Amino acid sequence: MKVMLRHNHAGHLSAYIPKKDLEEEVVNRELTDDGLVLTLANGWELAFAPADLSEPYQLPQTLQARKL
Repeated sequence: MKVMLRHNHAGHLSAYIPKKDLEEEVVNRELTDDGLVLTLANGWELAFAPADLSEPYQLPQTLQARKL
């Protein structure tokens, strides 16, 4: 699924999923074998390929993610 990552008005990382019209704040970042896994405030976990997203983040950007 396509996910747009950006900083919200409070300066925190947030994820917007256009197909679901859902915007949630990222509450946890974890590096795993799947790549980078972001946990959203609603409990969703999104996995990004390691090559797609690396620090420092160039935001805003739209990336392909997989829901775990």
